[in-house]
Amino acid sequence: MIEVQDLTRQFGRTVAVDKLTFAIRPGQVTAFLGPNGAGKSTTMRILLGLARADNGFARIDGLAYSQLRQPLTHVGAMLEGFGPNRGLKAFNHLLWVAQTNRIERHRVMEVLELVGLAGVGHRRVGEFSLGMGQRLGLAVALLGDPAVLVLDEPSNGLDPEGIRWLRQFLRRLAADGRTVFVSSHLVAEMAVTADHLIVINQGRLLADTSTAEFIKRNARTFVRVRTQEPERFRRQLSAAGIVAVLAQDGSIEVSGASAAEVNRLAAANHILLDELSTESASLEEAFLRLTNPTNESAP
Repeated sequence: MIEVQDLTRQFGRTVAVDKLTFAIRPGQVTAFLGPNGAGKSTTMRILLGLARADNGFARIDGLAYSQLRQPLTHVGAMLEGFGPNRGLKAFNHLLWVAQTNRIERHRVMEVLELVGLAGVGHRRVGEFSLGMGQRLGLAVALLGDPAVLVLDEPSNGLDPEGIRWLRQFLRRLAADGRTVFVSSHLVAEMAVTADHLIVINQGRLLADTSTAEFIKRNARTFVRVRTQEPERFRRQLSAAGIVAVLAQDGSIEVSGASAAEVNRLAAANHILLDELSTESASLEEAFLRLTNPTNESAP
């Protein structure tokens, strides 16, 4: 389990992390979301002992990272900007990391197979594509068969097939009972990957909830209507106390009423409908609405 309590970190006059508190539990994929500069990377670096906190703490199974013996067997980490020596062969890089934590040699081949790199372990890291490098980073994180995984932007450089593979891979790891904590800018992908969300902005916690509940609370759901008489029907909807707005494409966007209610009103007024559908905002739209409510591009 990961615990963050009243975590604060300031750089000069800039508060990167501001009294942040949350807990990440095992058995689920938890996405760590926030705009650029929100404080995600700083929080992860403090959690992994790469930066200090001014106040509060970040712990893994009740201990600071520096207190863990053979830390790779407790927590596997993958951070942006931390890459292996490009002149090393992939197998040798993993073997070197394994030896620092007394992990047996056979585990190197096991993790190469797990991430789909078994056939290229003999190649130098400098010859790898960005996507292959990401898979190698995952292999490093898995070397100690840890119960906790902390992954910063693991999908960077992956093609659509690779992203799908990563999604299924992370969900399998969580199904095994591991704690999987993933920072990502691919908000739409997290909608189908993550069970739980931690959302921050300007170092402060905005949401700590399930993915479904987050969308329900922050996304706009409305009924879209198309008819040959949009203005007439809009006036009838408004007269019935229903919020109805003409969209730029000529459709009517109805809020506060179900599709069935709209349909009954149309029938009562002899309005023929060409389209009647319920639309819900995506996780990405809900995220933009919460983190930047004044942005005109947000729904």
